[in-house]
Formats: sequence, C-alpha cells, structure tokens
Amino acid sequence: MKIPVLIVANLVLFYFVYQFLRKRNSLSFYEGGKWWLTWVAIAVITLMDELTSIFYAPAEAFRHIGISAIFFIALTSVIMRVLSNRMVEIAHVLETNKLKGGGVYNFAYLVMGPSLSFIAVASIYVAYVLTAAMSTVSAVENGMTFFNMSTPTKFALEFVAVWLIAGLNIIGIKDNAKVTFGIFVFTAFVFVNFIVSGFFNMSAVHYDVVIDSSREAVRASGRGFFTSAALIVASVSNCILAYSGIESVLQTARLVKDWQQIRKAYLFLALTVGIVTPVITALVLSHTEFDPLQHVTDLIPRYAAMLNGEWFGMLMSLVASMTLIMAINTAFVASSELIERVAKRYNIRWIVKTNRWDSLYIIHIFNALCFSSIIFLTDGKQLILAEMYALSLVASFVINMGSLIVYRYQKGKTEAREFITSRTITVCLFLLLLGCFIYLIINKPYGTMLWLIATIMAVVVGLIYAQKHSPEIVQAGKGDSSMDIIMYVAGSEEKNVNIYFKRPFDLASNKLYDLSLYVTFYSPRKDIPPKLAPNHFRLPAKRINLLHCIRALLDLINFELPEHNVTVHLGWPMSSWIERMSVGVMIYQVMKLPKRYPKFNFKIEQFAAKK
Repeated sequence: MKIPVLIVANLVLFYFVYQFLRKRNSLSFYEGGKWWLTWVAIAVITLMDELTSIFYAPAEAFRHIGISAIFFIALTSVIMRVLSNRMVEIAHVLETNKLKGGGVYNFAYLVMGPSLSFIAVASIYVAYVLTAAMSTVSAVENGMTFFNMSTPTKFALEFVAVWLIAGLNIIGIKDNAKVTFGIFVFTAFVFVNFIVSGFFNMSAVHYDVVIDSSREAVRASGRGFFTSAALIVASVSNCILAYSGIESVLQTARLVKDWQQIRKAYLFLALTVGIVTPVITALVLSHTEFDPLQHVTDLIPRYAAMLNGEWFGMLMSLVASMTLIMAINTAFVASSELIERVAKRYNIRWIVKTNRWDSLYIIHIFNALCFSSIIFLTDGKQLILAEMYALSLVASFVINMGSLIVYRYQKGKTEAREFITSRTITVCLFLLLLGCFIYLIINKPYGTMLWLIATIMAVVVGLIYAQKHSPEIVQAGKGDSSMDIIMYVAGSEEKNVNIYFKRPFDLASNKLYDLSLYVTFYSPRKDIPPKLAPNHFRLPAKRINLLHCIRALLDLINFELPEHNVTVHLGWPMSSWIERMSVGVMIYQVMKLPKRYPKFNFKIEQFAAKK
C-alpha cells in the first residue's frame, strides 16, 4: 500500500509543478520599465529560508520542553500566522508612505524615529548573523550525518562554507528566483516522500504520544491564569525558532509590485511550511523509540534513514545541506541590503563601495568576519547558537508589533485602510511576544549578551552619524522656524493675531480676519508638505508629540509678543475617538491650554466645506 500511495503523491506533485511551469511570467514579469518578482518567487525564497529550521528546531524544542514540543510547535504555527497578517498590514503601511521594503527597520524608523530604528537594525542584523552561523553548523552536521568525521574537520568545513559563499557574493554570483525554485521543487519531492512514509510508519502508540502532548499542555493550563500564561510564554519561546525567516517576505517587499503580493506570499507560507513543520515535528518526536536527544544535530536525516533506509537518509542530508547553504547565502544578501539601506540613508559612502562585479564587497567581508567570529566563539555548538538566535528574532517581532500599535493609535483608519487587522489581537500578540522576549533575556545569557552589545553599538554609532548625516536634517532645513513666525507677526501693525493649526493635508480656509497665519507641523521623516501661501508656515516636528510642539511655539509667542491679542484656532476632531485614540488624548490635553496661557483666546472649530 505504501508504494502505490508514494507513486500517486509524486505524480500529483509533478502535475502541479508541470502546470505551474507552463505559465508565462510565473516567477517574474516586466512592467513599467522594471522587472518584478511574483508572489510565488518571494514565497519560495522565504519558504526555503524558513524550512531550514525544521532541521534543528524540533530537536532544540524537545531538549527544553520534552514531548510537549509537538503541541507547542503547532500552536506557535498558529501564532506565526496571526503575526504574518500583521506583517501584511505593515507592508501596506510602508507602501502607503512610499517606503517599500526594509521591513522592521523602515517601519520602526517611520513610526518611532531613528533611535528605535537602530535597535531594530541591531536585532535584525544579529538575527542574520545567527541565521548564517546556525545554518552553517547545521549544514555540516546534517550533511555529514553518515560520514565519520572529526570535530576539527567539521569546524574547518564550517569556515570554508562561510568564506566560499562570501567569495561568491563578492564576485557577484547570487542565487536567483529560478535556481531557488528548482531547489524548492527537488526539496518538495523529498519532503512529500518523507511525510507519506512517516504516516505509514505511524502506529496507535505514536498517535497516542501526539495526543498525550496535547493533553499534557491542556492539563498544565488548568493550574490558573498566571501559571498557564507563564507556561505558554516559556513553551512558545522555545519553539519559535521553528519559524525563523518569516520576516523575510516583508524585507523583500521592494521586489514585488504591491503589498497584495506580500499577502499572497504569506498565505502560501501558511498553507505550506505552516502545516509541514508541525506535521514533521509530530512524526519525528512521536517515535519514542527514537531518542531525539541522541540526534540533536542530525535528527531529520536519521529519522529518514529509519523510514526508507540509509539511501533516503543520505538524500535528506543532501536536501538539508542545500537548503541550509541557501539560508547562509540569504543571510549574506539580506544583511548586505540592510546595511546598504542604512548607509545610504545616513550617507556612509565608504561602506557601500562596489567592485568591478558591482558587489558590495566591503559589507560581504564584514559579514563573513561576523559569521565566522560567532562560529568560533560558540565553538560551533548548535545549542548555544539556538539560544542566541531566538532572542534577536523575538526582539524584531516585538519592535514590529509595538510600532504597529503606536501607528494605529496615532492614525486609526485614516491611512492604509485596505488591510486593517484587529488591534485587540495585535495588543495580545505584542504582550505574548514581549513575555517571550523577557523570558529569553532571563534564561538565555549568551543571546542577551550578543543582542545587548550589538544594540548598544548600533545605537551609539547610529546616533553619532545621525547628528550630521540624518536625512531628517535635510527635510527639517526645508521648513520654516518658529522665529519666522515671530518676524512675520512683528512686521505687521495688526495686534490681533489668529493662528490656525492645520494638518499637512488640510487646505486654507477663506474665513480669515485680522492678521492670520497657518502653522503645519510635519514629520522630517516624510516629505515636506507644499507651502500654500506666504502666511503658511511649515515647522518640523522635533519633539515627542504634537502637543509639545504646539506648546513650544505658544511659549515663544507668549514671550516675544506679550502685547498682541492672540487667538489660537484648532480644528474640530472629525475622526472617531475609538478608532484614533490619540485624538481623544490630544483633545483632553488641549483642554488644559487655556489655563497655561490665560492671555490667549482658544477656539476649536470646523469650517464648512468649500463649494
């Protein structure tokens, strides 16, 4: 029965691959003077990156939480699907603000400013470094499963692998979508046979182990809310490595036409790796006669050999090495793009110099040194690398979700309205990830040390460069200053002054009287709004929030123009206070202004629309 089912499964997979390859522009297409990747292309690239974790994550999860790893890796898959929906929303927001790609770095920069964005850079870069180091060690361990090789030889192979791929990137040879898709097809056939064979090898005893894993988790959750919450946080923290690479789709957003392609790619990942990873984990860990702790570094090839013989185990070793080596290359490419984006934003030209192959050779050499250093410092130990990896991964998730909460708090549904997720669920997800982050900080000292060192270095170096080379300086220089307003008012004999605070997209009103002027605060992280009239002043928002900017301006006017009769006009809040909670908080704070400035007149008004 097993052989006929395997034949049918392979024929079905072959049919789908054949039909897909018959389509034109299935992986890329040319439009608007530019080549774009399709959602299939970026989904496959990310899938190959995410799928590599199956070769080490189940064993690492079992090492920490035992057989409960079967249940919690499945639960973590559901959590990652909820997270991926938020990633789609972030892609939509970035595209709306003309910041495609860049992932967590660009989003943190847009919402939180440079300081937090440097923390995001550190978290992402550490994740890439550990991706490369972890993949290198795992590639050698899995690839050499059926060969007797000494530890020093494996250690040497790990360094050779890193510098070989660095050399390929330096001379400009990168994997492309077609090569990646070809390896994906080969991998898909191997895994289909692996999964089908695994199910045929399952017995009632093995299914009982899977059920017991769920029962144990449910039983533990009945010990009270806080105990259950702590259990979930600890277990998810130890299983989250199984889905490393999920943020890669967001990083590659600039390669696709629009955010809808990102949405399709994440759906594809949910229906493939989101299902395959828990299934393979259940198949492997349910075999209690096969001790995962004895095969932490080569669990999947050993299990494959048990299913169909040593030849199949060696085939799985080949797949493991291929996919893991691709993950190393992905880490090189993605980290170089991240550094290049930051360097260009802050005008750090020397690091983005290219060679005759148009390769960012300085960045690639720097990356290879970092990857090799981590392997050397950890002595190529998968356990230590896994502990370090999880922290930086969760840190980037926390920054993403925190930034999304702040963005929707400020903007509500006024921007990026085509795809909006539940803010309640986003807050719950943020709290869960924050709990995981705290747990990992407490329990993973090596990861905490590396992340902390990288973060401090990124923030210090970044802020030093930002003081002189930040693009915000250029944007702020295009605007007006508070003293321009003082000089404008002082140049008129009119003592009655009306100050209208307008948003960047508001138009001037016709209902003017006395000496009127308009003030618009804009973010230096965005393009400056157009100047609508000589009495329209655009001030860069350099303070914590808009109210502080208003108060700083009113303090200056109160000091410099004590004899003038000043009337402050604020727009009537038209947004829902539930949708944009910041509006309600803002109005509550604005109500305190008359007490702070008793000499000023205050009005909150809404003019009729122009006909």
